Amino acid sequence: MAPKEQKDAAKAEKGKGGKKAAKVAKAVKESTKRKARKVRTNVHFFRPKTQIKARDPKYPRRSTETRCKMDKYRIIQCPVTTESAMKKIEEINTLVFLVDIKATKLKIKEAVKALYDVQCAKVNTLIRPDGKKKAYVHLTQDYDALDVANRIGII
Repeated sequence: MAPKEQKDAAKAEKGKGGKKAAKVAKAVKESTKRKARKVRTNVHFFRPKTQIKARDPKYPRRSTETRCKMDKYRIIQCPVTTESAMKKIEEINTLVFLVDIKATKLKIKEAVKALYDVQCAKVNTLIRPDGKKKAYVHLTQDYDALDVANRIGII
């Protein structure tokens, strides 16, 4: 029985050695991993841009949302009814308004469209010596400035 016991002992050692050998063989097959060093093309170091998450507040910081203060009624304050303004209405299809000092040409265009239902070709603005902004609103060929002025009540 001695030879059989020796065979079993040899098998047990071979089983252990087989696992070890497989591990070594696997390591030999794999290439060695070498960490590539970053090539620096600039002498200045900049901090890396880290992840920035979108805000997701648990509750509103203000009880009410701020409403837009520049609405169409604040933008266009009043039409100008001087003789020179009337001449522009009749001759070059242009309406003249006093507008808010902070109003942009695009906002003026949108406000005129919303209030009077007319399309503007372009808007010219100037700031008068008294500090108020004046807007010359040129209407498209589809609309007549004289009709719009009558509807508003300028004439």
